[in-house]
Amino acid sequence: MLKIEGLEAGYGAGQVLFGINLSAPKGKVTAIIGRNGVGKTTTLKTAVGLIRASSGKVAVAGQDLSNKPVHTIVRAGVGYVPEGRQIFPRLSVLENLRVGQRQRPRIWTEERVLELFPNLKNRLRNAGHALSGGEQQMLAIARALVTDVQVLMLDEPTQGLAPKVVEQIGDVIRRLKMEGVAILLVEQNLNLTGSVSDDILVMSKGKIVEKLTIEEFKRDEERVHHQWLTI
Repeated sequence: MLKIEGLEAGYGAGQVLFGINLSAPKGKVTAIIGRNGVGKTTTLKTAVGLIRASSGKVAVAGQDLSNKPVHTIVRAGVGYVPEGRQIFPRLSVLENLRVGQRQRPRIWTEERVLELFPNLKNRLRNAGHALSGGEQQMLAIARALVTDVQVLMLDEPTQGLAPKVVEQIGDVIRRLKMEGVAILLVEQNLNLTGSVSDDILVMSKGKIVEKLTIEEFKRDEERVHHQWLTI
């Protein structure tokens, strides 16, 4: 579904990504793990058009989206949930859901999304700043879904959340997998990553240094953690 080939990007004169190659298939979770500052968030931002790539290709369902405007990429079915949620704090839940819609969703309608997030259904008129951290994260995911995503990119979706809410986010990710959404996940919580992912990509210094199936990762988790995740 999502395919990235030879992706290179950075900030100003500083290069961050060096030839990233990855794919996120339909109905699967592909996780990117690694130390802070290795380029995980930059990979997502470049794929969704927030950072311009200096070279490489980004395609969804065979459609070349390399360096296209963000709105073109979103219309092609790519949703991005950034680190820190970044919902509109003064808008209501309902307004947050509707503000990004270019047209009425056909697949992920408001009704269907609210079924997935029943907490939000009870708080439609509440402002974003009045929600708990977990509810804000659910709203951020819901807001991405109503653009009728085929590919969903999640950047640290459980950061700062209570264990019970982390479990709820995990349940949502599994449900989306069953619905056929391709998910690219950046996540530091290895327990969650190991419970929802199908493939693990290890990143270091702007490169993918290992590609593991979830079985290989669980078998070799201690070595991966020691080699690539500890400071």
